[in-house]
Amino acid sequence: MTDLIRSSIVMTAVLAVVSIAHAAEKYPMRPVRVIVPYPPGGGSDLTGRAIGQKLSDALGQTFVVDNRPGATGLIGTVIAAKATPDGHTLILADQPHSINSLVYSKPPYDAVKDFAPLNLVATSPQIMAAHPSFSLSTLKELLAQTPAQTAKFAVGTSGLASGPHMTYEWLRLKTGLTLNHVPYKGGGPSLVDAMAGQIPLVINAAPASFPHVRAGKLKALAITSAQRHALLPNVPTFQEQGVKDFIAYQWYGMLAPAGTPREVVTLLNSEINKALNSADIKARFTAVTLDITPGSPEDFRKFLETEDARWRGVVKQVNVRLD
Repeated sequence: MTDLIRSSIVMTAVLAVVSIAHAAEKYPMRPVRVIVPYPPGGGSDLTGRAIGQKLSDALGQTFVVDNRPGATGLIGTVIAAKATPDGHTLILADQPHSINSLVYSKPPYDAVKDFAPLNLVATSPQIMAAHPSFSLSTLKELLAQTPAQTAKFAVGTSGLASGPHMTYEWLRLKTGLTLNHVPYKGGGPSLVDAMAGQIPLVINAAPASFPHVRAGKLKALAITSAQRHALLPNVPTFQEQGVKDFIAYQWYGMLAPAGTPREVVTLLNSEINKALNSADIKARFTAVTLDITPGSPEDFRKFLETEDARWRGVVKQVNVRLD
């Protein structure tokens, strides 16, 4: 390589860094794309739009939600990972963000290394629920049944390698409970079939399950939170029913591509925290069992590392693969 070519490469790299740094000083300079890797109307979409509107109001540029559904969030996440790291492309990620990077033989992204964490926005537990006619009323009663009996019980989840599916597999590893797993194409259809009595059991995130439990269309057997949830005080946790250290959350968090300037990360973290502490966001999220989680980018990175370690261990033991 000649000195001229080497100098040209170095100069190009320097100019790119200077360009991004200059952009950070005036951020945001144009509308910001917030990728939601799911169709409109779901929990990620509603959360992304709520935070995006707050950021639009605070920073004077429109934060536009861009729904990019497909492959349980994989398609939109890959787009975000490859975007220019200048803060003008963000992603509202959730639990499959961590799981997807573990269930492919050649994962298209690293859930931790390829992203700059901004904020863990909110978490919510998962609920194991049953049709009201189901003969058992608690997880403890279910665990007391023989394997021959439980193998007859179908449990619906939102799909292979989804958060609820991995929660079931983790439960099976910890307790030996073996059910007939039925993966659906989304959490909605699994809840519909459970309420109709087509399947006796279902595992789903609390925001989706809670309205049906409250209406008496489903009965909750257990919840994956560390303590009983304020909106479901009569539902015992998995830990209360003998499953030690069994805590799992559906979560929503805002990420940027790795390499996004620190100044941009700091600004977005500050504004998202302000949004999460606003009265209207607190009220809106709390009403659907979402617990807000203001904090630092470092807090979110540690959370992602913990998620990666937990589900990596489960995937390795049960060998869940999507390719």
